[in-house]
Amino acid sequence: MDRSSRAERAVGAVVGSAVGDALGAPFEFGPEGAFSARFPAPGDGGEMCGGGGWDPGEATDDTQMAVLVAESLLECDGLQLPDMFGRFRRWAAADPKDIGLQTEAVLSSGDPWDLAAALHFRTSQRGAGNGALMRAAPSAVHFSRAGRHATMDAARRISALTHGDRAAWEGTAVLHELVRVALEDRDPLDAVEETLGYVHPDHRERYAVVLSPDWHPDLATEFNGAVWPCLGSALWAVRTTSSYEDALRAAIDLGGDTDTVAAVTGGLAGAVYGSAAIPERWSEALHVPLPGFGGRVLRAAELGELARRLDRQEG
Repeated sequence: MDRSSRAERAVGAVVGSAVGDALGAPFEFGPEGAFSARFPAPGDGGEMCGGGGWDPGEATDDTQMAVLVAESLLECDGLQLPDMFGRFRRWAAADPKDIGLQTEAVLSSGDPWDLAAALHFRTSQRGAGNGALMRAAPSAVHFSRAGRHATMDAARRISALTHGDRAAWEGTAVLHELVRVALEDRDPLDAVEETLGYVHPDHRERYAVVLSPDWHPDLATEFNGAVWPCLGSALWAVRTTSSYEDALRAAIDLGGDTDTVAAVTGGLAGAVYGSAAIPERWSEALHVPLPGFGGRVLRAAELGELARRLDRQEG
């Protein structure tokens, strides 16, 4: 593997997550192996195919929310949770093509930013979806220079804006830390065991299972729209492959919540392999509409610039 600079790995994390999202979106809720059945030979092209209501290369709510996280961090010069929640709420009110049920319920509740997710969880007892995990690449880059404690704490606080279940916070905190390790040009797989030691004790055992080297997505006890198998599947895809492209193919071939599993995989694999490992035929089609924000549409180059700014601006 070629050595990548830190800046290239930061861009790889943010753009890599967005590419995974757009690549996986047309296969959402489909069967296992659908991606490879349609595109059996890696590198042949055409994989940014669109479908299921998505244009070729169009990113979903996963990346749209990630951009809102990124721009709030940059424009507020750090973490300002009320601002970030306000951006989420503005976006949700603009009728995006897709929005998670958990996230929509919280953002449309009318409750204050610091109570909405907790109140929803209190009544529904459902808050362990992967909707906080999916948007984490920009914040993982931004807080990475601040160290383990700061990046895991920020992940939990951002997750709690929309997800009342601590399980979602802890999974996002783990992803933040593994991306931080990768940005330092170390192997995130080697950091899993130590990272588990910083997971809340009530959730440590469950994450230890899905992040174990002998875990396979077929062993999941929940649909991969839940935070545990989503993160476990992403780590499995990176662990069992040796390139960004192969990791994304493995992730999407799992079926189910393919856009989010691929977004999480793409963020981690992009941090490991760097931006140069992302196939240009995938990134050139990428575009991210932002409902509620004046018809803006971001491309890969703009996401890359966001990533570089997030990396320079320490959390």
